[in-house]
Parts: sequence; structure tokens; C-alpha cells
Amino acid sequence: MFHITAISNNKKTGPIAVSTSGAQTCPTSCPFNNANEGGCYADSGPLAMHWRKVTSGERGTAFDVFLQSVRKIQRNALWRHNQAGDLAGMGDKIDADALERLTAANRGRKGFTYTHKPLTPSNVDAIEHANANGFTVNVSANSLAHADEYCAATSAPVVAVVPEDWNKRAGKTAAGNRFVQCPATVSDDVTCASCGLCQKQRTASGARRPIVLFPAHGASKRKASAIASA
Repeated sequence: MFHITAISNNKKTGPIAVSTSGAQTCPTSCPFNNANEGGCYADSGPLAMHWRKVTSGERGTAFDVFLQSVRKIQRNALWRHNQAGDLAGMGDKIDADALERLTAANRGRKGFTYTHKPLTPSNVDAIEHANANGFTVNVSANSLAHADEYCAATSAPVVAVVPEDWNKRAGKTAAGNRFVQCPATVSDDVTCASCGLCQKQRTASGARRPIVLFPAHGASKRKASAIASA
């Protein structure tokens, strides 16, 4: 099931539309999955309760109805797909047709999301097609070193989890890729609504956008920190 909230009350996203997808979409290969090491930020608090209801089918709609809701989002508006859950497709595989349809529904809007699906050739093709057609899909790395691997594997924008005590706001990775820490994790005055960095694929000069870093957070941040430090 897929659910959309027209105006989020989440203090980090700010008042933008956000969606949630059932946990069936989460890749089995993701180390933050509770079936593995765990550490997913969405597995606790009010979001977890909402997510469980979407997963069970108590909330949400079928994908076709969800796409109708996406088309109703105001044009040029920023919105976030999947505050919990991943791209359509069971487990590790992206449903390329579903992603293409979502990309079409997003046309004229500033949608963005993140995926932990592995970068198989078919998944990379689907992700890069979405990005090329205006729907920003950030590939989510498990550490800074992993982010360097992803930068070499795809042209898609990259984000990464770093340990909870991370305190470097900007710099370069071992491979020379630029990074910045998510501004909303640095200042309480910044939200996704006011920032929009993760929706951008390129800088004003046309260069590749820096890797965006997210310090481990949530009730399971120690588990996430351990993964990011490995």
C-alpha cells in the first residue's frame, strides 16, 4: 500500500507533502532492515506506528490511486516520496514500470526520494531514467566509503549515513568526492521545505551535487552508527 500526507507535521521535512510505502518495498539487502542488523530510523515513534498501518493495508491506497494523489500536488511544489519504505518493487528489485509512471505523475513538480535498493544494472537503469526525467532518486549508501563506490557506479545523486557523532559539515571523501552534512541536522531552523538540497541533482555551475550526509538518528541510532562506522 501507498499513503500520501498532503501537509506533513514532521519538524524535519516541514509543511510539504510526504508519502509512505509499505515495508514490503524495503530491500532485504539493506543492513538497516530489522531482518539484518537493524537501525532504521523509521522503526520507532509515531512514524513507525503509521508505517505499520500502511504495511498492513489499514491505511493507504493501491499504487494507481496513489499516483492520482501525486498529480494533485501543486505544480512546482517540493514533495518527498517515502518518509518510510522504498521504491515500488518487492525486496531488492525496483519495479521499473512503476517508477516510470511515478516519474510521469511527478512531471512539473519537485519530487525527491531515497532508495536503499542495491545498484544492480536494471535498478541503475531505472534510477537514472527517473533522474533524467525530473524525479530525483538519491541512492543511499551505508557509509562514506560506500558512498564513494556509489559515485563510481551511477550518475544519480548520492546520500550516506555517518556515525551519530559526526561533526564535519563539508569536505571531501577519500576518493575526492565532495560532501556536505544535511543542513536540517545542523540547524533546527532548516527543514526540507526551506532547503530542498536533496531534490537537486546538480549545482548551479552544473557540477555533480555533493554527497549529502545524515548522522545516524532515531531510537536505533547506535546500531546505525555501528554500520556506518564499519
